[in-house]
Amino acid sequence: MEKLQFVVDIAAPVHTVWSTMLDLETYEIWTGTFHEGSTYRGGWAQGAEISFIGPNDDGTEGGMFGTISASRPDEFVEIEYSGEIVRGEVVTTSEFAKQIAGLHEAYTFTPTETGTRLTVDVESVDEFADMFAAQWPRSLDILQQLAEERA
Repeated sequence: MEKLQFVVDIAAPVHTVWSTMLDLETYEIWTGTFHEGSTYRGGWAQGAEISFIGPNDDGTEGGMFGTISASRPDEFVEIEYSGEIVRGEVVTTSEFAKQIAGLHEAYTFTPTETGTRLTVDVESVDEFADMFAAQWPRSLDILQQLAEERA
């Protein structure tokens, strides 16, 4: 497992950054760098189940499944992964599901003099760390643009 951290300063109020990051409409835009057609099902409240999904080449849905382990609106949200999505179904017994079970991803929203500092902490299986290291900054650039346009 690798721990990665990404930080971006956004010239927009915390609530604008929070809603731009987590509202479905804008989420689907900034996460497109990870996988075209990325979306989520579920919610961001503490205890909610959430699935991060996208289309596979064969038209089925794939992705990751987890629970919101902490959520303080406009401040912090953390996901704990527990399985993968294979052909639209939650799978917890595959080798990959076992590798990601218990991994966390957290978003911290900190007010600054000029807007918001967004810190993203990601625990990744080793095989995806390089991909995340390349993709997260691209996604955060798009998120920054979207939030600043909405401010």
